[in-house]
Amino acid sequence: MKVSIIAIGDELLIGQVIDTNSGEIARQIGPHGWEVNDVQVIADNATEIRRAVDRAFQLSDVVLTTGGLGPTKDDITKLTMCDIFGGEMRLDPATLESVKEVVGRRGISLNSLTADQAIVPTSCRVIQNRVGTAPIMWFERDGGKKVLVSMPGVPFETRQMFAEAVLPMLLDRFPSKEVVLHTNTIVAGMTESEVAIALAPIEDAFPPELHLAYLPKPALIRLRLDAHGTDRDKLQSLIDEATSKIRQRLAGHILSTGDRTIGEITLDTFRELGLTLATAESCTGGNIAHTITAIPGSSEYFKGSVVAYSNEVKRNLLEVKAETLDSFGAVSEQVALQMAEGVAKAISSDCAIATSGIAGPGGAVAGKPVGTVCIAVKTPKTTTTVTRHFPGSRDRVIDRATTEGLIMLLLALRQDR
Repeated sequence: MKVSIIAIGDELLIGQVIDTNSGEIARQIGPHGWEVNDVQVIADNATEIRRAVDRAFQLSDVVLTTGGLGPTKDDITKLTMCDIFGGEMRLDPATLESVKEVVGRRGISLNSLTADQAIVPTSCRVIQNRVGTAPIMWFERDGGKKVLVSMPGVPFETRQMFAEAVLPMLLDRFPSKEVVLHTNTIVAGMTESEVAIALAPIEDAFPPELHLAYLPKPALIRLRLDAHGTDRDKLQSLIDEATSKIRQRLAGHILSTGDRTIGEITLDTFRELGLTLATAESCTGGNIAHTITAIPGSSEYFKGSVVAYSNEVKRNLLEVKAETLDSFGAVSEQVALQMAEGVAKAISSDCAIATSGIAGPGGAVAGKPVGTVCIAVKTPKTTTTVTRHFPGSRDRVIDRATTEGLIMLLLALRQDR
């Protein structure tokens, strides 16, 4: 089944807000053999909405719109859909009760604009939004052969309600025998081209049901292996065999099998080994700690962090020696090493990561340009330091240093075994 998406909102066109809903929808429909056929990003404009709907129905039987359902005058999607599909705007009592319930849970008063969210076209079937005030509207045309579902633009509302209500209804209306299986392999320590060269003999022998996608991120490559067909058992066998060959071919560079973040991989490793972690961060400003603590259950293995931006904090809290700072400078492997050792001692953790660098855009000194980052990792058996030079913006340097530090730690733990 092909699906067209229309993302509505002036804020999307000027870059004030990023359209994440389209990607979320694609991820949810993919395992069912459905595909996004087209994505349009348009303004809050009735003419543009009509034109986009016409184009979408030419391409797909299922059209999903997000955005333009707020209570303010600039949100005109609901009225425009009424013009397109007919009927009239009326207050729906069930929707009003749903809006009141949501507002009540938030502990705020129901005003007239929010109450007007319950005014919907008579031509639609309302799907009550349990997590927001904008109702989801299901429209049909051509005797039900084509469906348009209008959803709110708030990402968490779309994500939850699409999974819980909209997608099950679509699958019931348009059943499919198509099966799509996915598996992911996370690779580190190789460039995309190096991985492609290594896997060329395997890819060349793939049957038509298999496809391998390369999805690079800073310091990591996610390999997504897809299998398409109608025989689930056959597809699973093909994907298992191909994954095994990939792992053999890239032995020593695979961090994980499965679609997991670097933080999730790290936490799972610490859970498996029963170890604890602390961080001492200068240039990364706590981003490594954030990457770990964003994951539920991290408190069992992550003990704490010291953001040591100043030399005073490095000396007083992490016991970095004054002579080390004087001799080598704050951005040095020697200082990063003492930071890692100091935070492990101060917080009583088994392992530690430390970073010290120049994230930019200023701060460069002779021999240490912007993007220079010194990283140290400490495990129960080893201590390792490196100096890296990361290009790009301040955010990119911080993100890259975070990922590199966690990869270093994982590889060091692997060597400890």
